[in-house]
Amino acid sequence: MHDRLWAWFVAVDEDRSGWITARELEAALRNGDWTPFDLDTVKLLMSLFDVDRNGKIGFNEFQGLWKYIKASDWQNAFRHFDRDRSGTIDANELRSALSQFGYNLSSHLINLVQRKYSSSIDVYGHYPSGITFDRFVRACVVIKQLTEAFERLDIHRTGVIQIDYDQFMSTVLSLP
Repeated sequence: MHDRLWAWFVAVDEDRSGWITARELEAALRNGDWTPFDLDTVKLLMSLFDVDRNGKIGFNEFQGLWKYIKASDWQNAFRHFDRDRSGTIDANELRSALSQFGYNLSSHLINLVQRKYSSSIDVYGHYPSGITFDRFVRACVVIKQLTEAFERLDIHRTGVIQIDYDQFMSTVLSLP
């Protein structure tokens, strides 16, 4: 496995720098329909694994990212919750997935997540009916990070926090 992963790393490292940039990784990652991963999702994943914060990932960081995508079994989770086999996760499928992951969001929040992470608006001004694999991963990671940030501030475990504007901005801006 190590040799195959190294071969893939070398293939993705187009400029042979020994580092992979977000653009190089974007070119390598594909959704189930062979479309490239969304660049914002790639940047989010890179920020999680760019340990030295140099804006690129080396082989060890790449291994961590690869294990995260594979070991977290994102692809199987996506296929499991894509019950209509449309290749996207609609609002009901999203609610089911997030609920299984321990996040019980209101209908209002589910709709916000759906709109935020669905692909761009079509020519008629409508949002697509679902979220692609890459954006599903991004939505789940962001929800997890926001929840963890909230829980750190909810010291009394009441589900309510009181923070000032500076704390709010610091919390939000410190997330990848």
